[in-house]
Amino acid sequence: MGALTLIVLLPLLGFLLNGLLGGRLGRTFVNVVGCGLPLLAFVVAALTVRDLAAAGYPAVIETVYTWAAFGDRSFEIAFLLDRLSAVMVLIVTGVGTLIHLYSTGYMKGDPGYARYFAYLNLFLFFMLLLVLGRSLLVLFVGWEGVGLASYLLIGFWFSDPEKSAAGKKAFITNRIGDAGFLLGMFLLWQALGTLDMDAINAAFAAGPVPGLSAALVGILLFVGATGKSAQIPLHVWLPDAMAGPTPVSALIHAATMVTAGVYLVARLSGVYLVAPEASAVIATIGVLTAFFAATIAVVQTDIKKVLAYSTVSQLGFMFVALGVGAYGVAVFHLYTHAFFKACLFLGAGSVIHALGGEQDIRRMSGLARRIPVTFATFAVATAAIAGLPPLAGFFSKDEILWYALASERGGSTLLFATAALTALMTAFYMFRLLWRVFMGASRMSHEVEHHVHESPPSMTGVLVVLAVLSAVGGFFSIPHFLEPVLPLPTIDPAMEHFHVPLLVLSVALGLTGLALAAWLYAGDASRAARLEARFAGLHRLLTGKYYVDEFYEAAIGRPLEWLSRRVFLGLGDRILLDGTLHGLAGLARRAAGGFARIQTGSLQAYVLLGLAGLVLLLTWSLGNG
Repeated sequence: MGALTLIVLLPLLGFLLNGLLGGRLGRTFVNVVGCGLPLLAFVVAALTVRDLAAAGYPAVIETVYTWAAFGDRSFEIAFLLDRLSAVMVLIVTGVGTLIHLYSTGYMKGDPGYARYFAYLNLFLFFMLLLVLGRSLLVLFVGWEGVGLASYLLIGFWFSDPEKSAAGKKAFITNRIGDAGFLLGMFLLWQALGTLDMDAINAAFAAGPVPGLSAALVGILLFVGATGKSAQIPLHVWLPDAMAGPTPVSALIHAATMVTAGVYLVARLSGVYLVAPEASAVIATIGVLTAFFAATIAVVQTDIKKVLAYSTVSQLGFMFVALGVGAYGVAVFHLYTHAFFKACLFLGAGSVIHALGGEQDIRRMSGLARRIPVTFATFAVATAAIAGLPPLAGFFSKDEILWYALASERGGSTLLFATAALTALMTAFYMFRLLWRVFMGASRMSHEVEHHVHESPPSMTGVLVVLAVLSAVGGFFSIPHFLEPVLPLPTIDPAMEHFHVPLLVLSVALGLTGLALAAWLYAGDASRAARLEARFAGLHRLLTGKYYVDEFYEAAIGRPLEWLSRRVFLGLGDRILLDGTLHGLAGLARRAAGGFARIQTGSLQAYVLLGLAGLVLLLTWSLGNG
């Protein structure tokens, strides 16, 4: 068994062991298996990447077996390790393991403890299959697998109808995007006869592919990415995914499922390099999603919902980078985002844990002194996502803004201006969250405040590690590391002298957001309250999330329900299918009833009928003789 196969199978083994035995063998067994095997996968991945680095980073292909063969074509289960998948596998196993360790404290005492860790391990298995798969088919198996695992984890507390509905919403919304993904795969297979992604990139790099539009394929695959990475118009599932346990939110939002769409576009950069139309669509959808989600995050009062809309917005930033050809920069932001967003979600989990389940930030405040480790780590991650130097988010956000302005593959002043305004809002709503939760006088009830306590070391230790990574992670330049496989776009010569002013502007945006949040929410937050009252209509629109869910329900949900009940159930099932079957059965009953009247029990009647039949038979014979 090769190292790549081992990396993928270790979490699967954890799923099987905890799923079959965890409930009987106890919490210690669940912890050792549930956390130990992902940790072992990370160690194997790190050693494998070290060996890859020593060899100069050649692409390593590991074929496990032939899935199907017909004629001269075949589908193989094969794994690919190069610079891009090396970054992804280390993020998935590294941050994933930290979230597993955190969960041992957060989920302690839950009756579904073994089931929870089994699902986490299953999620990790499918995500590793996704990022290491050489072909689109293997990637798609992982793609669908994380959709299944996310359904199980989001609806983990399935006895609550709201949480169960959130899991179904995530699952169904992603299936809509996957229809586009499948169509794109079918077109590639028909035209190229292969789904190996390195072969697909090479085919498009060699020149136009006869009978195949790169733009069409690129847009269809991006439809799948909009589902997984929650971009307009398929963004609606991600905020509701907060229904699951908080560590699940961290796993889905930070380092795994939602980044799959970004990874897909970066992995198939060869297609998008020759499809400027598709790239323009990606950049436009990305910047609109980033701005749209940021405006909603500004008014959210649920601590996890603020972070959820922040994730949607940050994913939009990544797609802006992809759309202007800065694929390595998008992966750079994916990498830094994994650290600070995991820290923020797990920090939110620590706050919720300390307050006995409270999530409304209007009922919090003054927690900095009561849970100092959570506060310090949350503050570092907040500064990182706001783009303050020298933290990790500063480097990746600055790169995105720079290429949004100066890339010759689609950079523009309008794209940059919208992204810069969104960056300002990001700093504002994150420092608003920090201020309302940790600063000022307490707004908690005396009973709740009396029980506030710092989280156990299994949780705070993970927060410290993630905060350190959020602080120093930006010093490793992912774009330049990935440049041999994901070349950076050329810079418009007319824009080169704007780089330093843009750097200054980037810092100013973060500081302005900090200052504005502190000014509005200082003291009793009366300034913010007056502002909300003055713009009450806009505030209702934003708190209503632009009523997108309501629009989908009115335009799609209710018409489909009517169609299902009146046409498919009423006309199709009850009248056509049931009506036909019941009609035939009724006809058979009536015929049987008619023939039953012949059975009178009278011997004379039977002889008379026999003679009548004989006469008819003789008459017919003579007539045809």
